[in-house]
Amino acid sequence: MAPTKTILRALAGETLATPPIWMMRQAGRYLPEYRATRAQAGDFLSLCYNSELAAEVTLQPIRRYGFDAAILFADILLLPQALGADLWFVTGEGPRLSTIQTQADFDRLGPVADIHETLGPIYETVRILRRELPQDTTLIGFAGAPWTVATYMIAGRGTPDQGPAHALMQENTPLFEALLDRITAGTIDYLAAQIEAGAEVVKIFDSWAGSLKGDAFQKYALKPAKEITAALKTRYPQIPVIGFPREAGDNYIGFAKATGVDCVALDNSISADWAAQHVQVDGCVQGNLASSHMVTGGQALIEDTRAIVKAFSKGPHIFNLGHGITPDADPDNVQRMIDAVRAG
Repeated sequence: MAPTKTILRALAGETLATPPIWMMRQAGRYLPEYRATRAQAGDFLSLCYNSELAAEVTLQPIRRYGFDAAILFADILLLPQALGADLWFVTGEGPRLSTIQTQADFDRLGPVADIHETLGPIYETVRILRRELPQDTTLIGFAGAPWTVATYMIAGRGTPDQGPAHALMQENTPLFEALLDRITAGTIDYLAAQIEAGAEVVKIFDSWAGSLKGDAFQKYALKPAKEITAALKTRYPQIPVIGFPREAGDNYIGFAKATGVDCVALDNSISADWAAQHVQVDGCVQGNLASSHMVTGGQALIEDTRAIVKAFSKGPHIFNLGHGITPDADPDNVQRMIDAVRAG
């Protein structure tokens, strides 16, 4: 039976007159209602693991804007925590983790089979959302890609160039690859559990894929994405997968065919015209308005939105930002973007 929800139709390869819309980090700090709920939760991790409140912040942008999809409110670093890494957040600075830099560090991680005890509240959030979302709103689950998750686990924090992960890759390749394999297996089970709980689409966020060059991109970005997608498709052939190898540049070309993903999400370092010619030829694309427009607004926001819709109008397209919306964004600019997309 053909899907009826607009996002699922685009993911199935249909070209729609008006592209469906959702927005990365659409439940977040730019919304006053999110900030109020987070204050109620106490801190970020408490919000992630409070199923009722996590569902509430996921629903907030749907109520306000009527997006075509809701994305589960969680964090890519919950999986490393479930694998046994220590995780905490420093106010104003972001996440911190215990590091994996030696075999002894790696040996302290737990087995993949044990992740669900920690992640149970996330699956409950998904179940709540499937009950409470509007009938025509698609529910997206997600996880971080193994390379991106590994960069945080190796460095213990975000880094500007992913230097510690590149160093471990060169200096102790067996350990580096063992860590990637553990994350890959965990990601498959984590996303499968989200699907079992009710996720209709899953997305793999490889936020730091752009720092992988040449053979390293093929081995550590493309290959794990292919493995995860193949495993999920074997179990759930009807569930679409979106891949996001951010700042992949020319490596966007052929990514869908090489990995089996149903859609390639695009950052805004490439033009929509280029991506329509080189990436959309293989199927659905998602993107790729610069998130800075959500801060600055104005006529440039409207013109760039319309230009992206026009560039991708000859094939399947989901409208989105090229990266997550930032905390300093103006909520009114989000509505202006939506109006520009839907005005045609």
